[in-house]
Amino acid sequence: MNKSTGFDWISIILFLLLVAFGWVNIYSASLNDSAQGFFDLSQTYGRQGLFIGLSIVLIIFILSVEAKFYERFSSVIYLASLLSLLGLFVFGKTISGATSWYAFGGFSIQPSEFVKAATALALAKYLSDIQTNINSFKHQLGAFLIIVLPAILIVLQPDAGSALVHAAFFFPLYREGLSGGYLLVGLSSISLFVFTLLFGAIWVSVGVVLLALAILFLNRKKKKKHIGRYVAISAVSILFAFSVNYIFYNLFEQHQRDRFNIVLGKEVDSKGIGYNTNQSEIAIGSGGWTGKGWTQGTQTKGNFVPEQHTDYIFSTVGEEWGFAGTATVVLLFITLLMRLIFLAERQKSKFSRVYGYSVVGILFIHFFVNIGMVIGIFPTVGIPLPFFSYGGSGLWGFTILLFIFIKLDSNRKATYY
Repeated sequence: MNKSTGFDWISIILFLLLVAFGWVNIYSASLNDSAQGFFDLSQTYGRQGLFIGLSIVLIIFILSVEAKFYERFSSVIYLASLLSLLGLFVFGKTISGATSWYAFGGFSIQPSEFVKAATALALAKYLSDIQTNINSFKHQLGAFLIIVLPAILIVLQPDAGSALVHAAFFFPLYREGLSGGYLLVGLSSISLFVFTLLFGAIWVSVGVVLLALAILFLNRKKKKKHIGRYVAISAVSILFAFSVNYIFYNLFEQHQRDRFNIVLGKEVDSKGIGYNTNQSEIAIGSGGWTGKGWTQGTQTKGNFVPEQHTDYIFSTVGEEWGFAGTATVVLLFITLLMRLIFLAERQKSKFSRVYGYSVVGILFIHFFVNIGMVIGIFPTVGIPLPFFSYGGSGLWGFTILLFIFIKLDSNRKATYY
């Protein structure tokens, strides 16, 4: 028997508010003298309106499908998503240096936006099938492969920004019992990488040795066997520090190195690679507390911020709606994320819970990195703001991701789980 508990209207309303406010800002960012009304499909905002309308159709379809379908066919959906990524290397269209799109006449679609939901389903299915905490290396390897395979194919396009989002799947893994040691290693590696770029390998090595000595002194009463562990960790950290320059100058593209250097304050290039971020910061700062008013932003109207209707849409909010507008957008996202965590925790099945935390992780990474990028604390990596940035593939991908979970939540009392 399959008893529905009803759809979570709080999440649906938050989705609608974000989509509506996103369209309002896309309209302002793309408005020009040739516009012929709100539904002019020759304009960016008109096409986004069409994408929103098709999203409603998509939502109706997703919610009408039996919830058990998503679990039963999760592996098929995942394999199909991998094939869609592989097909790009043969049939893909190259835009801005990345072969990430299929082109059908004047219409393009980006499969990596849909792969996130497929990967979330596959990971949820795998973890629910093993029926234990993910505490064995065998199970960890299986989960990592599910996450890494699509990420590798996306990196090869190359589209590092979309691949970065797959780090979000560590959220559900930790919820299901993955050791915190992985997170510590990851954060430590990132910190060592950044500090080495800032201060050099020698000073970082000195810092590692001093930190290890301090920890040994504070734990001097414990068994001596820990000394070997600290020495090994210190040695690996120092070796990693001395490898940073090789990684940075041989594995990173020039534009990626430039963006890192600008964010770290090692270079100032307000007219070159740092132009987007610099203009975005100017736009947001000029908005003050209440903004200049809808369609009244001088930076927006002057097209000073490239890609302002896509990755940099948040700068339009800052300029035209001010601190009040940006705070409202941030609050809406935080409220949605907190609501989804609440929904994930009340699930009766492991499959639904893992999928729910995957949704939270993906939305959080997009939200956090995009806004950080726009205000200049992260390098530009080409990650859209969910439900807000222009684009049919992005909007449909996030819609599918969210509403599959809303459907699963509405059936959380079903006995087939």
